[in-house]
Amino acid sequence: MTNPIVRSVGILLGRVALGVIFLAHGLQKFQQNGWSGPQTGFDMMGVPVASLSAFVVTWLEILGGIALIVGLLTPIVGALLALTMVGALFITHIDNGIWASDGGYELVLSLAAGALLLAVAGAGRFSVDALLGSKVSWLAADDARSRDLAGATN
Repeated sequence: MTNPIVRSVGILLGRVALGVIFLAHGLQKFQQNGWSGPQTGFDMMGVPVASLSAFVVTWLEILGGIALIVGLLTPIVGALLALTMVGALFITHIDNGIWASDGGYELVLSLAAGALLLAVAGAGRFSVDALLGSKVSWLAADDARSRDLAGATN
């Protein structure tokens, strides 16, 4: 029943907002005392292989945030970011309850849910993925499924 343009604009707005948050979190990690800040923080939180994890997560959030903003490789980036947030939820936040103000998991759970939604729904019409859709087979197949679903709900 949703107009395809309205759906695409909604995905665009949500994707950009989520991308900005991930980009900001990655830059925040990087700006905290250079690489030693995130590495020390990850080590104190008990993250496995803290140095490597801090490096990977920081760059995934920075580059993944940018990718979400422009809508590039959205299913892959969304899945990777969702997995990262699930890891943060269980490694760091689960024992603190839900409220972020208490160090809880409400933010990482919200970010994981949004990233998972984008991984499944795709980047929408207003994205680099849509521009590349006919050139990249898995994007073209995803775009066709989206059109089929949109037609089934109208």
